[in-house]
Amino acid sequence: MVAKNICNFFGVAYKIIDVKQEFNNKIIKYFINDVKSNYTPNPCIMCNHLIKIKVLIDVMKKYKADFVATGHYAKIVFNKTSKEYELRLSADKKKDQTYFLSQLTQNQIKYLKLPLANYTKDELYKIFKKLGIKIFDKTKQSQDFCFVANKSYNDWLATTIGIKPGKIVDNHNCELGKHNGLHFYTIGQRKGINLANGPFYVLAKDTKTKKLVIVRDQKDLFKKEFFIDKINLINSQESVKLNNQEVLVQIRYGDKREKGKIKVITKNQFKIILKKPKLAITPGQFAVIYNGNKCLGSGRIRKDKYE
Repeated sequence: MVAKNICNFFGVAYKIIDVKQEFNNKIIKYFINDVKSNYTPNPCIMCNHLIKIKVLIDVMKKYKADFVATGHYAKIVFNKTSKEYELRLSADKKKDQTYFLSQLTQNQIKYLKLPLANYTKDELYKIFKKLGIKIFDKTKQSQDFCFVANKSYNDWLATTIGIKPGKIVDNHNCELGKHNGLHFYTIGQRKGINLANGPFYVLAKDTKTKKLVIVRDQKDLFKKEFFIDKINLINSQESVKLNNQEVLVQIRYGDKREKGKIKVITKNQFKIILKKPKLAITPGQFAVIYNGNKCLGSGRIRKDKYE
């Protein structure tokens, strides 16, 4: 119980809020629906917006507190000109978590205090060590989904969604084999295709025919243009300025932010045009948009050809 130990060390009251039902209804339901639709969902982004920050703000108001402090690596800055709060990159560019906070609204970030904003993780470990806080000793952090416990992700998918076989074809529609369900695969995946004479890479998942489309050449997975929906812009004035604006775009956590332009189709659909082709742009993941160090918001990457 690391959180409890931290509270005991600093003399802070420790309370547990049970959000299991809300988490099941909002996050796991979203995850399963997206997987069934052959998207590759990002539950962490949605959880921050719909569960973690929302619940903390609700509790804050219940206890008549003023702010919520979290351990996210990100920075909140008040812009005196626009009279709005902005989400910006933290000092630790490797651990920065603005990607995961990109669906937060103005009414959420205005309550946030992020005390780790100006520190790197290594600097924090040195501070904790100096203070004699042993509970912060470096440990390997889990990269698995928190709701997939005591079994592999594929076993969880098989139990939750089932086996839904179909054909494996190349990009010329020649049949190469069989699969147990499109939901077991994601764009760019190499392992688990289980065909001889590989390697092969997942190019697309054809929802209508249940065909898994694969290619031999990884170069076929690069593209420059894609669409996003479920768009959230953190600052109200951004929608006016975004059309044809040069921005930086991050298509997955930990990935490099790439130069590109935005074409506003509708309020809830943008076209992203990258300067250079990008590998494995994956429907269901979020494209997070930046202007320098400022996170403007994000949108879900849409399916295109194989809807």
